[in-house]
Amino acid sequence: QVQLVESGGGLVQPGGSLRLSCAASGSVFGNYAMAWSRQAPGKQRQLVAAITTFGGTRYLDSVKGRFSISRDNAKNTVFLQMNSLKPEDTAVYYCNADRRNSPALTGGEFEYWGQGTQVTVSS
Repeated sequence: QVQLVESGGGLVQPGGSLRLSCAASGSVFGNYAMAWSRQAPGKQRQLVAAITTFGGTRYLDSVKGRFSISRDNAKNTVFLQMNSLKPEDTAVYYCNADRRNSPALTGGEFEYWGQGTQVTVSS
């Protein structure tokens, strides 16, 4: 089992940037596919970005070219660099992990979830 703790959320103006971090513990980090999901009030949950154990990535169409997911296996951490933020990016962002690569490749449900961090994009 893996525990996930997110950090880095906050309030940012449109066009600004934020970097989210997720620290994982409790298992071998390199064996897990990782991802970031988000949910805004009254809206469906979305898989924003995912990265497999071998570094393959997948992005939600609306964030392609603006967001970048990466992982540091030596530090048991996954990152989400968010640039050119828009008000519609406002949501609670959750870190995800799964022992399988398939959810990262297909956009499926992830096994483990963090508590979430709020990102608000507003002027």
